Amino acid sequence: MLKDSDIRDELCLYLEETYGEVRFFDELSIGRSRADIVMITREAIFGIEIKSDADTYARLKRQVRDYNKYFDHNILVVGSTHATHAKEHVPKHWGILSAEMINGKMDFYELRAPQISPRAYLKNQLGLLWRRELSGIQERNRLHKYAGKRRAFVEEYVLSSVPEEELKKQVLEALFERDYTIFEEN
Repeated sequence: MLKDSDIRDELCLYLEETYGEVRFFDELSIGRSRADIVMITREAIFGIEIKSDADTYARLKRQVRDYNKYFDHNILVVGSTHATHAKEHVPKHWGILSAEMINGKMDFYELRAPQISPRAYLKNQLGLLWRRELSGIQERNRLHKYAGKRRAFVEEYVLSSVPEEELKKQVLEALFERDYTIFEEN
């Protein structure tokens, strides 16, 4: 019986081979859910939910609602015991991967390719940025800083000031280039 921990590392290797240059974030809070893996490519944000053989679908309905609002594409990764019923639990635009251990090696089978989420909102994606990344977008677009204003005000200001296509590119770039070394001690 496959567990999340059996799947996760091999899944990331599979996704790198499939999508090329990517960036991963684990356990990212979105809405009222926590995304198992968020994958950033140069073109899109992917939400990846893992349901291993040991998991149930109990929280999936809420997770689907939240994932759809934040991610351009979504993928449900299931252990082989869930593979035959996975399509019943996610919308048609969700991709589905089946994970199976064969001869000691993890194999993934694409049951359905992910399509664009019709409900993904750039405003929600902007909320994935750290404040310093949001400030970088303001600076890049020569926007007023509004340092003393609430984050929601600044996000609305940025959304109304930068063309959507350009802002999307900048959000993807900021997430792709996120620098965690700022947390390292010298």
